[in-house]
Amino acid sequence: MKMKKYTADTMVEAMKKVRADFGDEAVILSSSVIKSKGFMGFFQKKSVEVVAGYDEPVAFPQEPARYNKPQQTFAGSEANSEIKKEMKEMRKLLQDMKQSSAYINLPESLTPLLSSLEQQELSEELIFKIGNELYTRMKDEKKDFNLEEQNEYARKILLDEFSALPFGGISFNRKYVNVLGPTGVGKTTTIAKIAARALLEDKKKVGFITTDTYRIAAIEQLRTYANLLQAPVEVVYNKEDFNEAIAKMKDIDVVFIDTAGRNYKESKYVDDIKNLIDFELDMESYLVLSVTSKEEDMKTIVDRFTSFPIGKFIFTKVDETHSVGPIFNLMKQYGKGVAYYTDGQEVPEDISEATLKKLIDLLLAGVNHA
Repeated sequence: MKMKKYTADTMVEAMKKVRADFGDEAVILSSSVIKSKGFMGFFQKKSVEVVAGYDEPVAFPQEPARYNKPQQTFAGSEANSEIKKEMKEMRKLLQDMKQSSAYINLPESLTPLLSSLEQQELSEELIFKIGNELYTRMKDEKKDFNLEEQNEYARKILLDEFSALPFGGISFNRKYVNVLGPTGVGKTTTIAKIAARALLEDKKKVGFITTDTYRIAAIEQLRTYANLLQAPVEVVYNKEDFNEAIAKMKDIDVVFIDTAGRNYKESKYVDDIKNLIDFELDMESYLVLSVTSKEEDMKTIVDRFTSFPIGKFIFTKVDETHSVGPIFNLMKQYGKGVAYYTDGQEVPEDISEATLKKLIDLLLAGVNHA
């Protein structure tokens, strides 16, 4: 195996040098961050040191033809196994390098906080912003910050970043509350929690309309909640049914519309909602997402609903994950705030009206226990 050591300012530059010499078949044997001396940990010059290697193919003498096939099969199988193992290790190493790239040139004292934010799956963009602004403050004040001070400054940075977005629950300024979202996110239970609080705490007359006629269990679940709240419920199958249900709800203060939970990666199901619900009504709409879903899947769902007048997100199953960073990532990407988040199945207890402070508390609580 040929081996060579590379030094560069960043991992990206080091990897370019490796590929230039060895191509994509190179194996990273080791990597480390080295730094020059600095004053009080500041102004240190950091660089990356990588040792890479490359296995040159070995030429074997030709064997008689009758032995060639079994020999090649055995050698190929063994070599493939070894290559797969090395590639797996290399992918893991590259992933670790990518994760650290957001703060590779920042003081070591910030690493625990920023690494914990990575574990919370906060985006690299936001981690870099927090790390960079913290570093600037530390230089300005000519001092290092302990973890408590870092958390406090991180809180201020996030408050400033998202303060312009809307937060909080239903306004009661509009009669219809339309709740959208894919199957399995706990949409019906969430509607019941919001409706129960509207009835019990705000003394509003509530009613339900469901368009989820695909699942009998969903209709029965909503009927159960409606009976407990002594609220009317209407099941609609088409636009005519929807208009009739609206007419029946004329004396209700707040009408909650529970849409069908479908696989909204398929545009057909999105069109079905548009054809059924009259979005010109005095209505506010929310998109429900489960924090336990993959972030890319959540983004796909949001993209499907960009043509709808979505006011805020509702996030469910916060109690079932250790990573709430995607909440902030979606707020940042789509410019939408959060109305509620849920953390259990109990109705109406396990739901919180969202504020930016509460969401940041959730994030930093996860950081401090990482």
